[in-house]
Amino acid sequence: MKNSMAKVKNKDGKFRRIWYGIWRWISVTAVRGYCRMRVYGIENVPLTGPVLVLSNHQSFFDPMFCQSWVRRPFYFVARDTLFTGFWGAVIDSFYTIPIKQEQADIAAMKAIIEVLNRGYAVCLYPEGSRTADGTIETIKPGFSLLTRRTGACVVPMVIDGAFECWPRTQKYPKPGGVGILYGKPISADYIKQVGDQRFIDELNRILRQMQNDLRQKMGRPPVAYPNLQEHSA
Repeated sequence: MKNSMAKVKNKDGKFRRIWYGIWRWISVTAVRGYCRMRVYGIENVPLTGPVLVLSNHQSFFDPMFCQSWVRRPFYFVARDTLFTGFWGAVIDSFYTIPIKQEQADIAAMKAIIEVLNRGYAVCLYPEGSRTADGTIETIKPGFSLLTRRTGACVVPMVIDGAFECWPRTQKYPKPGGVGILYGKPISADYIKQVGDQRFIDELNRILRQMQNDLRQKMGRPPVAYPNLQEHSA
């Protein structure tokens, strides 16, 4: 199988953009009604320049939820074992980067940096895996390196309701109400200034507060995260 660097080099062509546009329209049409979508803060996603979108991870639908409402394409990072067979070819036909799980994949990190340096947006799920209960777990370190090497800003985003539609223990999705909230961009200079660990702690609080803000917009009770209130006051 080709490595990550090779896989991202030829994804800027006209055919890819047309193919993405078709599937973006299909995605919006399909999930808008089935999941009764409500989307907030689209204006917070810069239309040009390198952007690192960091989202919580609730379901298999999340790439559709994250991307479909924004006109510019997002690159997504997916485990390399998915890039096999028919569905692997389908996944590879979109803006995707394969990564090896359970180990440090230097090639994948270089590919992400290359994509950001070309001025694209990359969406990552810093929790590492889908949530087991709908809450936002402690995020993993590592993405700060990407902002330092590329100057990409970070756009935090949250999904709520997708867990109820398609939890990891459920074989098939069911209809439900799903909300999306894009937060304000955070500059690479600020992330460098505060340092990795402090920013990871801040981002955890930002994402959890955003989830509760989104739940309030959708008429749902907040998640009782420890110590959240004292930091968001």
